Amino acid sequence: RMSRHARQLRDQDINPCVAETDASRKCMDDNNYDKDMCTAYFLKYKNCRKFWHNIMIQRRRDGVKPEMPTAEERKKILESME
Repeated sequence: RMSRHARQLRDQDINPCVAETDASRKCMDDNNYDKDMCTAYFLKYKNCRKFWHNIMIQRRRDGVKPEMPTAEERKKILESME
């Protein structure tokens, strides 16, 4: 059974970077935990976290709830930037 924290990390509405987390983990598994082989995945994850963290801070400042947009809202935000 997963802990509450582990469930939250897997929840698309709470963690916007589930795909990047999974890709990084898979890269590490596939490359015998050689971090140098997975730099691009780590960078994507880091950029994802930074991007959504900034959005969360802005929403907090603006009094928008929830502070982290839902998975559906995030999809629309990303589409509007293309």
